Amino acid sequence: MPTPPNFEKISEHIWMMHAEHATDRPILAAIAGARRTLLMDAGNSPAHAALFREELQRQGVRLPDLMVLTHWHWDHSFGMSAWDIPAAAHEGTAKALHRLSQVPQWSDEAMEGLIQEGYASGSTIQHIQKEYGMNRSSIQIVQPDLRFTDRITIDLGGVTCVLEHVGGDHSPDSCFLYIEEDQVLFTGDALGPSVYGGPRKYTAASFLGLIDRINRSGAKLIVESHGTPMTREIFEKDVEPWVLLARLTEQFGANKERIIEELAKLLHPAPVHNDLDMAADWFMEGLKDNIP
Repeated sequence: MPTPPNFEKISEHIWMMHAEHATDRPILAAIAGARRTLLMDAGNSPAHAALFREELQRQGVRLPDLMVLTHWHWDHSFGMSAWDIPAAAHEGTAKALHRLSQVPQWSDEAMEGLIQEGYASGSTIQHIQKEYGMNRSSIQIVQPDLRFTDRITIDLGGVTCVLEHVGGDHSPDSCFLYIEEDQVLFTGDALGPSVYGGPRKYTAASFLGLIDRINRSGAKLIVESHGTPMTREIFEKDVEPWVLLARLTEQFGANKERIIEELAKLLHPAPVHNDLDMAADWFMEGLKDNIP
């Protein structure tokens, strides 16, 4: 049977299922060593998890023996109950999942309350409603078995996986997963802006710090959770305008007009697309955190 278009072997030891945007399903990955297989992220529902497990079985890949989470957001963690395997996560991930475990029946009223607490957004609720339909009461939040602060290293048998806390605007508990032998770096959603608790925002120093970590990682293939795998060369070209935008924000502060003007000069003859103009607004929001 041919491999489905959303399922791909991206390196010697790594199989992944691509993201699906209709219900905000992120990438899922299985890293297989000689002794065990590691699952990166659980999926946004048991149904999402089941699709990946079924395809792994079809391809003859050893099913996961343990799991790591890149961060706590629902689309990465709500599928945990479908796997029944040990899970490792940052202590901040565990804290957030504990709060979510107290949500009563995932009613509309309860989810609206999560927006006020900074645990959800309007789009989150829409995606959960679409993914689960009338079965939201079946949502089961599972706590990680192993909690860490800085980093953990997992030997799968000839394959070394390093899960490292990196933080960032998207979620303070965000982690990178690096597979040393394959030189593949999974960045989760760490490069994204904040999405909960107010307007979307980027902090220039935080964003540039994450880019520096990626540059120092030695990765030849970089995978963001809602994107597609990129070689280092393609990634650097893709992220360059955003890096320039962050650096200009540090240089010119809240003067968005000047920032866009300077960015246009640096990108010429390429235009400043709408997504960069929107990102400039996110960086302006990030500057507000430094106002006394």
